[in-house]
Amino acid sequence: MIDISEKREVHRTASAEGTIILGKKSLEAIDEGTVKKGDPIKVAEISAIQAVKRTPYEIPHCHPIPIESVDVDVTILEGGIKIGCTVKAIYKTGVEMEALSGVNSALLTIWDMVKYLEKDEDGQYPATKIEDVKVTEKKKTML
Repeated sequence: MIDISEKREVHRTASAEGTIILGKKSLEAIDEGTVKKGDPIKVAEISAIQAVKRTPYEIPHCHPIPIESVDVDVTILEGGIKIGCTVKAIYKTGVEMEALSGVNSALLTIWDMVKYLEKDEDGQYPATKIEDVKVTEKKKTML
């Protein structure tokens, strides 16, 4: 790990987003509340929060950070779902990896919950994909 012991604590915010492309059957089932495993939106929100908290256990060089806020934003699109995740902390290093972890976990959770609707007759996922995962904002403000 990088030595951050000499750095000052500052207020840090990072936001990330990404999109999962889904078929019409999946989007209809989500809208109608008929997905077999439950509500993918609610479960994805919880998954994102858990992933943010567990980032240093999944990414070896990330420092454990005292997370102070996680906000997950879900937008239903015409052909998929967009997830946004904003993380805040007062610490010596940034929280962009945490925001990215939250987005990715939420997107994967949605995929897992609707995969039975996304598969073709050969058990493949011809149209399902996760795309445009990126950090959209990173800020630090001195205390």
